[in-house]
Amino acid sequence: MTATLASPVMTATTPGFPGVLFGRTADGILAASVGDTAFAMVPTRDGRHFLATGGRIGRPIAQWTRVDFYGHSGQLPDEAAFRASVNERALHQRQRSLLGRREISSQANTPWGPSQGATVYADGVVSHSTAGHGGFCLSRERNARIHPSLRASDGFYEEDSAWAAVAQAFPELFTDLERAGADATIRDWYPDAWEPIHGTVLRPGQSSQKDCRAFHERHVGDWIVVSAIYSDHEPGFTEVVASLGGKHDGTSEVRRYLVPKAEYGTSGGPFGFVIDETRHRRYDGPSSFSGWKG
Repeated sequence: MTATLASPVMTATTPGFPGVLFGRTADGILAASVGDTAFAMVPTRDGRHFLATGGRIGRPIAQWTRVDFYGHSGQLPDEAAFRASVNERALHQRQRSLLGRREISSQANTPWGPSQGATVYADGVVSHSTAGHGGFCLSRERNARIHPSLRASDGFYEEDSAWAAVAQAFPELFTDLERAGADATIRDWYPDAWEPIHGTVLRPGQSSQKDCRAFHERHVGDWIVVSAIYSDHEPGFTEVVASLGGKHDGTSEVRRYLVPKAEYGTSGGPFGFVIDETRHRRYDGPSSFSGWKG
């Protein structure tokens, strides 16, 4: 059974954020509506919560249920964080409506395929959608204003992470939420650009990419797991394949080891599980990996 937080139902629109309404769903989950977008603080089986999103539900909050939500937008530590996150997204929607972005039809060729539609942020700054991906296309003049360490020579910036370079160069075209996301993206994935832009050296824990580099520098001579599967031949163990430094180049030597299931499930870090050769048994027996060849 999952528990719900006990707090009064909030049915009044939050001051300063038109269209924000908090309440409780039919199954007792704290929820909110922001225009046509629905949000909920959904409990998990381990007692934590995450921010769930839904589309236009078309019913009062008191008639919503868990099944109305499908998106997952990160963990929530408490109710205050949920309310702050909803208000942040409400401000984002309000700011975006004031930016004057225009939706246009487009058949332009992009690195991700033919454009199926585009959003004009400003002259020379256009975001394209395609069948499988998308991103920004900048004019030559606009592209010249991208920071040199982030600039793409062809003026195309894909939507997963490279888009952040556009928001960094033209903050006036983006909302507070988008600018914060762009800064976090550059900090995490392009630390060599973030540091000179801000004149600050990132410390451990502030950049995923920088932390990943440091991890592999520390463990260049260690065996790091590159693949794992529960063992059908050794009950209670996870069979793993490891390579020196965690290399995935297809030519490096690989070894198999047996790691207790409980340990493998709880002790691996974000950048890989490091084999302890004094405790983890090297394994050359029957494999649970399909088609394994030693």
